Amino acid sequence: MTNSHIQIAADAIENGGVIAYPTEAVFGMGCSPWNEDALERLLLLKQRPLAKGLITVAASKSQLNNLVDFARVGKLNEILQSWPGPVTWVMPAHESAPQKILGENQEIAVRISAHPVVSELCRVCGPIISTSANTANQPPAKSIESVRTYFGQSLDYILSGELGSEGRPTEIRHARTGRILRAGGS
Repeated sequence: MTNSHIQIAADAIENGGVIAYPTEAVFGMGCSPWNEDALERLLLLKQRPLAKGLITVAASKSQLNNLVDFARVGKLNEILQSWPGPVTWVMPAHESAPQKILGENQEIAVRISAHPVVSELCRVCGPIISTSANTANQPPAKSIESVRTYFGQSLDYILSGELGSEGRPTEIRHARTGRILRAGGS
């Protein structure tokens, strides 16, 4: 993975594009959380209802300051100890967080990734949406070939790279209760 590929992917995101990229367990799809047209296109490609909300991934806590209301997060030390890593936390949304990524909730799902490609991509372009690269009711893509099978030429860029060692998409936990909303891991 060269920095030029990361830059091409970041440029696509910054120009309103939707891309695919390797994550901890599967290929993800992403766009800027701030670009409504890109968000709508991503949801249409995935055939995913807006009501479900979307995960946002970042390279650092500071990248999440306009998305998460950290003053209202009770278990912040526990959360920060799990990052960077394969745990997504559902937390109170900052008032400036785009409603389209919240779905029907006033909470936001976020993760600081330890995956080198995701982390570097976010370092270059800021936080991005991270949802599995698949259409509704289909298994998540685990290869570039699967991404192409699902989406053909509909994506603006497919960033190559190795998947992480997680066997399933990342765990999702609720920050207030600690309850596991989706099991993850090997």
